Amino acid sequence: MPRLIPAPTVIPVPGDKLIEEYFGRVNTGDEGLSIARMKAPAGWSEPGQRPTFRELTVVLEGCLVVETEGETLEVRGGQAITCEPGEWVRYSTGAEGAHYLAICLPAFSLDGAGRDPE
Repeated sequence: MPRLIPAPTVIPVPGDKLIEEYFGRVNTGDEGLSIARMKAPAGWSEPGQRPTFRELTVVLEGCLVVETEGETLEVRGGQAITCEPGEWVRYSTGAEGAHYLAICLPAFSLDGAGRDPE
């Protein structure tokens, strides 16, 4: 039976980044998948990470800068990128900020993110 998700849960994070989880451990109790809408302001960055989950990112507007061990990519509105489990990645934005969807398989968890020490 279809189930309406009336609203996302806002996930508190440091800085001005907004995370709205539609599906995942917090909003729906899903452990196999998470889908969240992100709004990251200009100049935002987070620590590098080596997650245990696959992350698929669809940039809706702006530009998301994705650093890997081998290259730095600018992912612009209308483009997407996927990062496999165990790959090191660091996300940030340039002057325009970014509005994007993040899909994680299995669902995002802070423990599974494998963040670098700050």
